[in-house]
Amino acid sequence: MSRSIPPLVVTVPTAELERDLAPLPDGVELLVWPMDGPAPRDEIDLVVPPYMKMAAVLARLEGVRVGLVQSQSIGYEGVEEVLPSGLRFANAATVHETSTAELAVALTLASQRQLDRFAVDTARGVWSPVFAESLADRRVLLLGYGGIGKAVAARLRPFEVELTAVASRARDEDGMPVHAVDELPGLLPRAEIVIVSLPGGDATRHIVDDAFLSALPDGALIVNVGRGPLVDTDALVDHVRRGRIRAALDVTDPEPLPEGHPLWGLPGVLVSPHVGGASTAMRPRVARLVRRQIEHLLAGEEPENVVIG
Repeated sequence: MSRSIPPLVVTVPTAELERDLAPLPDGVELLVWPMDGPAPRDEIDLVVPPYMKMAAVLARLEGVRVGLVQSQSIGYEGVEEVLPSGLRFANAATVHETSTAELAVALTLASQRQLDRFAVDTARGVWSPVFAESLADRRVLLLGYGGIGKAVAARLRPFEVELTAVASRARDEDGMPVHAVDELPGLLPRAEIVIVSLPGGDATRHIVDDAFLSALPDGALIVNVGRGPLVDTDALVDHVRRGRIRAALDVTDPEPLPEGHPLWGLPGVLVSPHVGGASTAMRPRVARLVRRQIEHLLAGEEPENVVIG
C-alpha cells in the first residue's frame, strides 16, 4: 500500500487572493489566514502575510515551522529584526515594478506640465494657462537600475528623452550602459530629471544630499519612488525654497509626513502618499508570483526572490 504524500500547506491573507490563485495543482491545501490570530497549522510550507501590516504580524510565526514567508512588498529593510529566526523570506520582485514605474512617469509628467497646479485651479474655478516644461528632450538620470529602474526606462523611451542609468556597479545591460554610483559627480550637472528607485538601507541613506542637489542644474526635478531616506529632506527643502530644485515624491522621510511639515504646500513639490505599488496592477502579479512559488515548492525547486535565510 503506497504512503500518501502530505499536502503543501499555503496560507494567504485574503479571500480575494485565494480566488485569484484558483485553480491550484493537486496536492495543495490553501487556507485564508490574515495573521490576526494563532496559526492554523503547526507547520506551513508557504505563508503570505498581509500587504500593509506585514511587519506587525510576523511575530505570529514564532514557533511555527514555516518553509517560506512570501512578502507582497519589494522592500524588506527592518524585516530581519522582526522575522522569527531561522525562517526564509522572499520579497515581491516582479509584482510592483509595473505600477511603480507608471507612477514615476505620472509624477514626472505632472510636475513638468504643472498638473498639480491645474488641479488646484480646477477646484477654485480658475483658468490660468502656463507655458510648461516638456518631458520630451529632457536628460533623465535613473538612479537605480533594478526591476523598477528598468521598467521606468522602458516607459520613458517613447517620450523622446535622453536616458542615463546609474546603479551600484557599472555594466552594460541589454544595450543600456549603466554607470556606477561613484560616477555621479560627473553625471549630475547634465541631469534635468533624476528618478530615484534605489532600495533603502544604510548604504543608500541620504545619497541625495546637499552635495548631490548642488551639482544639479537650476530647475532640475527629483522624483523619488524608492525609499524616503534616500533623500536628505532638510537639504531638499532648502534647495526647493531657494527655487533651485523641484521634487515629486511618492516616499518621504519622515513618513507619513506630519501636519505642518515644510514639504506640505511647498511650491515646486508634489507629494503622493506612498502608493507606487497600490494599483490594480498589483493583484494579478501577486497571484502569479505566489503560484510560481507553489510550483517551485511542489517540484522541490528553490523559490524565487529569497532575500533572508
